[in-house]
Amino acid sequence: MVVENVRLDKWLATAGIGTRSEVKKLCKAGRVRVNGEVVKDPAVHAVVGRDVVECDGEPIPYEQFVYFMMYKPQGVLSATEDVRQPVVTELLAARDRSYGVFPVGRLDKDAEGLLLLTNDGQLAHSLLSPKRHVPKRYFVRVEGCLDERDRDAIAAGVILEDGYACLPGRLEIHVAGDESEASIEIYEGKFHQVKRMFQALGKQVTFLKRVTMGPLVLDPGLTPGAYRPLSAVELEPLLKLRA
Repeated sequence: MVVENVRLDKWLATAGIGTRSEVKKLCKAGRVRVNGEVVKDPAVHAVVGRDVVECDGEPIPYEQFVYFMMYKPQGVLSATEDVRQPVVTELLAARDRSYGVFPVGRLDKDAEGLLLLTNDGQLAHSLLSPKRHVPKRYFVRVEGCLDERDRDAIAAGVILEDGYACLPGRLEIHVAGDESEASIEIYEGKFHQVKRMFQALGKQVTFLKRVTMGPLVLDPGLTPGAYRPLSAVELEPLLKLRA
């Protein structure tokens, strides 16, 4: 959606400068300019793509939606708030938190890897919709020797302990032994699904890392707890899923 005419308080709040009330104070203090002119009325409108809005001399582009790729570390919840445990949004800078972003989908507390955070609800819904079957790829270590029978079982659709029949997935075995390593691709996101799939095969997951979600691939340059905005190249195929 293209927004053409935006109130100053919404423009600056959406850009993460502060809350609407904080932005009003900035305007009244004469710290906001539009096209070089001080504007003290937060209700004044500016046109996206035409007007230049500045706060304390810094140009502030209008961004309705933001998209961050995070390498979620272990021990942190994929949530926006929790009274007892740390959550992923606490890893964001204050300005980035102010956009109102949330994690798209689950990633277990003791798991790590790719997590998308955004305030784009439509995209999140599309990525998580069971009808879309968006692929997610994980690297796993398990106790026990993986073999062709496990690969075939996952390809056929594993039956979980509660009787749920998983959609067919794909298992690629890297190391087979007392402790095995593999990549698994699934097309849904049930609670603890990867762990439960391997449990159904008599294996215990000891390490779980998500590396892809749809067209999005975890940046190998990110370390656990780090994040960055998506590039235009990464964002383009994601936005095609919003339709």
